[in-house]
Amino acid sequence: MKHYQANLHDHELPSGKYQALILKPPKKIVLLVFALLLLTIIPFYYSSLSNSFFLRKTIPNPPSLPSSPSYDEEAHEELPTITNNLKCDIFSGEWIPNPEAPYYTNTTCWAIHEHQNCQKYGRPDSEFMKWKWKPDGCELPVFNPAQFLELLRGKSLAFVGDSVGRNQMQSLICLLSRVEYPIDVSYTKDEKYKRWKYTSYNFTLASFWTPHLIKSKEENSHGPTNTGIFGLYLDELDEAWTSQVEDFDYLIISGGHWFMRSMVFHENNKISGCHYCLLDNVPDLGMYYGYRKAFRTAFKAINSLKNYKGITYLRTFAPSHFENGMWNKGGNCVRTKPFRSNETQLEGASLEFYMIQLEEFRTAEKEGRKKGLKYRLLDTTQAMLLRPDGHPSRYGHWPEENVTLYNDCVHWCLPGPIDTWGDFLLEMLKMEGIRSAEEKRYSRDRRMH
Repeated sequence: MKHYQANLHDHELPSGKYQALILKPPKKIVLLVFALLLLTIIPFYYSSLSNSFFLRKTIPNPPSLPSSPSYDEEAHEELPTITNNLKCDIFSGEWIPNPEAPYYTNTTCWAIHEHQNCQKYGRPDSEFMKWKWKPDGCELPVFNPAQFLELLRGKSLAFVGDSVGRNQMQSLICLLSRVEYPIDVSYTKDEKYKRWKYTSYNFTLASFWTPHLIKSKEENSHGPTNTGIFGLYLDELDEAWTSQVEDFDYLIISGGHWFMRSMVFHENNKISGCHYCLLDNVPDLGMYYGYRKAFRTAFKAINSLKNYKGITYLRTFAPSHFENGMWNKGGNCVRTKPFRSNETQLEGASLEFYMIQLEEFRTAEKEGRKKGLKYRLLDTTQAMLLRPDGHPSRYGHWPEENVTLYNDCVHWCLPGPIDTWGDFLLEMLKMEGIRSAEEKRYSRDRRMH
């Protein structure tokens, strides 16, 4: 009974009422104490509930972070992806119909490159624009332009790569056009190097065209395939971009299709080999040799930047879909529907390029971590493998135009499946806080052990 008296006294009940209460049957005392306990517990319960609700509203599929994780050092050294310790791999899934797409048109967005403006140039079907990527086991939210711009307020993002990288940048500009168009703040009139400013958000978007990621130049305009021979300086930087990106918050690096052309490799100020150059006394080392060395040099350049503190995304290889011939031998892409995942597989050159990217990415990420740099994998390969219907084909110019253009089964129509890369990127940006916290905790745990 003393215990109940103390509790009632703590609640500052009047002494007369207190005396009356202790003369009541014990059952009522028990009920009163129970009520007081509820009043104490309920605020904590609702506080916890509101926090959980906030997570669900701001972060789709919030992860269950273990309180005392068991890390395996060798496992951590394996290639990290955005889905490490999260519930879902957003890059593994299927394409499903989305009647609400597209979210812009070729008449509402001025940023579409002419050769990817498929609707303007008479592509007769429109179903290729009406699909959505559905990851296995979770949902990938459709791109929210206002959310993206708010997340990148005061930030800067650069695309480093070939014309498919430019294709992605133009897709992003079109996706953001529902909120704001940027102004051109480029330092040069050269269309290979563009900078755009979203003034309401102080957000800068840039594109650096570098088809081989390293120093390269055309050495012969013809070559064995009449598409030129390019000299690749495998141990030299392309300073057109490496000298410009140090202050960027995010880099998206990519490359691939240009390495299928004839190349001569230069290392240590001399020719070390080539890919299909047919030159006397020059060993053919193959395109994969040059591809690996180019990514290695590009990643080393990023890791050696003195003041770079940004996050580097590797956008993985997006396969082409030439059928019935090579790109320069009449090949075309005329399909009008996506593949299902069980209808095709990654193979040949696309598989080799992809695997080389992952291997060089793993090495760069490990070295970058020593400097506190972050690398992320924007793995578009599986999703785009399933989209043979998304290319311009012959709908990048008027049929009667006197131009020499191959059927384009490399780039992507706008609007089109490449817009899903914006969905991926925004989801990764939203997950970045959780990912960074996990990495810091891992580093702290390693020091403690």
